[in-house]
Amino acid sequence: MPKAATQIEYNLPIPNELRPLLPVTKRIMIDTDPGVDDALAFLLALASPEIQLEALTTTQGNVTLEKATANALAVLELARASHIPVARGSLLPLVEPLRASAFVHGESGIGNSRLPQPQAKPVPGHAVDYLIERVLAEPGELSIFPIGPLTNIAMAIRKEPRFASAIKELVIMGGAILERGNITPQAEFNIYVDPHAAHIVFHSGIPITLIPLDVTHKCLLKQEHIDRLMQISSPISRFIRDAVEVYLDASTQLGYEGSSLHDPLTLATILAPELLTLKEYYVDVDISGGVSMGKTFADIPNVLKKPANMKVAMQVRGAEFVELFLQRMEDLSRRITD
Repeated sequence: MPKAATQIEYNLPIPNELRPLLPVTKRIMIDTDPGVDDALAFLLALASPEIQLEALTTTQGNVTLEKATANALAVLELARASHIPVARGSLLPLVEPLRASAFVHGESGIGNSRLPQPQAKPVPGHAVDYLIERVLAEPGELSIFPIGPLTNIAMAIRKEPRFASAIKELVIMGGAILERGNITPQAEFNIYVDPHAAHIVFHSGIPITLIPLDVTHKCLLKQEHIDRLMQISSPISRFIRDAVEVYLDASTQLGYEGSSLHDPLTLATILAPELLTLKEYYVDVDISGGVSMGKTFADIPNVLKKPANMKVAMQVRGAEFVELFLQRMEDLSRRITD
């Protein structure tokens, strides 16, 4: 079972002989529509010395763009990370109408939490331009973790031809391969909300790792886990309790034993890749407009004879990931007190 990594103050002088022992940090930007599990992903990234969170870019999805941007700023302030830039992105999907999921995430998008209005403001300009500028400034250095609809990423690909070749990789939360959907019988929410954007991204040539419902549904946060976190008095543990309350209730009504850690699981590709079993497949998305609209499908038997365009997580040691998540949240809660 993975152990919580020791927190390190990176601004202190470190003897050269100890440097090889430090976790290698990965520089990432998260494209997001927060969203309860999005907020949990931010906290996990901030709690993990293996990750250097460079920015958040927002889009519509779980909530409207306005709420998504406010939530991103507010959660960063809660975690004492308001120095991390937030760029405001796409107001609507490329083709489909705007959708949101208050049933799952609450009217605010972050459950029953009552975070103060953020003091920080988003950076000037559109998130698509921000993504292009950052990626082209350091080709091959930045990974992007899209954990909402893929609208911003698709628009960046279309606007700047050099963008796709300059990204190090995409780690996408989305899709359902052998698992049933969670917004239609066949489609997963993030892909369904903007399937045309997903189609552009899947065929962009960017190195992609897909984290679908097939694995996220095996990583369940339960009430007993919330009770464990509440043993620590902290704004972080209280936020998780309040944010997850609606999410947990909705998951129970849908027949699950807990709330899936959809978006945090993308970070397992950095924190504990051994917990995931990845398969290389040719994957596409249905944009025909029929009953399978937004369905992701993988050519597992290779009948199409097309080269694989992504790695897909098909199995996960779910209980071990949940334990890793809890350890990191306990550590963050101990560090951030009233």
